[in-house]
Amino acid sequence: MMHLPPRYAEPLPPAFYPPSAPLPFSRADFGPDFSWGASAAAYQTEGAWQHQGKGPSIWDDFTRRKGVIRRNEHGRVATDFYHRYETDLDLARGLGLSDFRFSAAWSRVLPAGTGAVSRRGLDFYDRLVDACLARDLRPWLTLYHWDLPSALQARGGWANRDVVGWFADYAQLMGRCLGDRVAQWAVLNEPMVFVGAGHLLGIHAPGRRHLGAFLAAAHHATLAQAEGGRALRAVLPEAAQIGTTFSCSFLTPHRPGNSYDEAATRRADAVLNRFFVEPALGLGYPVAELPALRWLLERYQKPGDEQRMAFAFDFWGVQNYTREVVKFSPWLPLQWAALVPAKQRGVPHTDMGWEVYPESVYHMLKQFSAYPNAPKLLVTESGSAFPDVATGGRVHDEARRAYLQAAIGQVLRAQREGVNVGGYFAWSLTDNFEWAEGYGPRFGLIHVDYETQERIVKDSGRWYRDFLSGAPVGAKLGQSAALRQQ
Repeated sequence: MMHLPPRYAEPLPPAFYPPSAPLPFSRADFGPDFSWGASAAAYQTEGAWQHQGKGPSIWDDFTRRKGVIRRNEHGRVATDFYHRYETDLDLARGLGLSDFRFSAAWSRVLPAGTGAVSRRGLDFYDRLVDACLARDLRPWLTLYHWDLPSALQARGGWANRDVVGWFADYAQLMGRCLGDRVAQWAVLNEPMVFVGAGHLLGIHAPGRRHLGAFLAAAHHATLAQAEGGRALRAVLPEAAQIGTTFSCSFLTPHRPGNSYDEAATRRADAVLNRFFVEPALGLGYPVAELPALRWLLERYQKPGDEQRMAFAFDFWGVQNYTREVVKFSPWLPLQWAALVPAKQRGVPHTDMGWEVYPESVYHMLKQFSAYPNAPKLLVTESGSAFPDVATGGRVHDEARRAYLQAAIGQVLRAQREGVNVGGYFAWSLTDNFEWAEGYGPRFGLIHVDYETQERIVKDSGRWYRDFLSGAPVGAKLGQSAALRQQ
């Protein structure tokens, strides 16, 4: 059993490694071209929300509503990355990272979403990219990480089909301005989350709860995913790598063998894991498992859309944190399925309420790689939120270190079984604003005191640094009983 804080003292899955034992793998096992990084996002870190003409985003608006964010917190300052990016990049380089993934704030470069360009906004990303390169950090730029300009939301946002063109124009602008130095691009961050949580559940910006709005936003995001890729392809150098990222969870039925739960799991898989992947491959939406999608096709899909939804991405970003257990529910339309929370199942869980189950990333890498013509995969987000206490200039986050080691081991397991996986990015570089959860959950390798903005590299970050240094840390993977038994 791992030595975890008292709240997390339950036995952990067998893929975890005892803290006193050497790891059964090293960085070298992944190959010399494997990318090692950490990720961040504009609204969650930048702050400077009105600085030098930046326009408001839907998250600026949403966080003004009372009661939608825990403790009514917001990202107006966040970790002040806008002013402290050089310090944070120094820390990233000090951790031994070779890659840094971040997003651009659409309304910082186009305050109204379209039209007039803010040169000062673009200058910030110019400086940021140059600062990455000066530190031998490869910049991975995500175009959209959920912060739609407010001016575009006033025109219907993602529920307005015009958003496809607005987004393509923004993508091309960024490609033209930064494509001479940024070689890795991600189009969207987790589209199912921003359309589902934002338009169906109402718990994220823009806070809508309407099935029609969800279906419209989902279809337009699917189109924008491909059109954004084509817009970048038209202006970037031939060698540039263009991808997109998907949220995903390994799904299992609550009652294995129960026909209702088994069918509910297949429907949930179609929504959570397949909805945006399959159209990109030219396979269309998973209508067979989700008959309600016929409404989307009849109401929102136009002739030629199925062809427009396809794009040959160079990579997919796999963003995985946990597995979900699914049961049949007659109360939830579209998928007729509900997730059984980890707390109800009596299993170890994080501050987000997510089951501690690092094997999930292995299963999702296998699932996505099984598609014919699947591109290279990268784990572009992986991490865990546990309570942290800074004491004497240190943060002893044993649970996060254990999770990080186990997840990386599961990536190697998939790679050794033939999956074309080319990178691992921890979420996140620093603690940050965690959307509806505010500043409570901490995912970072680096602790942030939000009052003083002081940074402390956590023990998990120190372990990541030592692992990336390339020093031998134990036997080869083939000798790992912990991984053999999976």
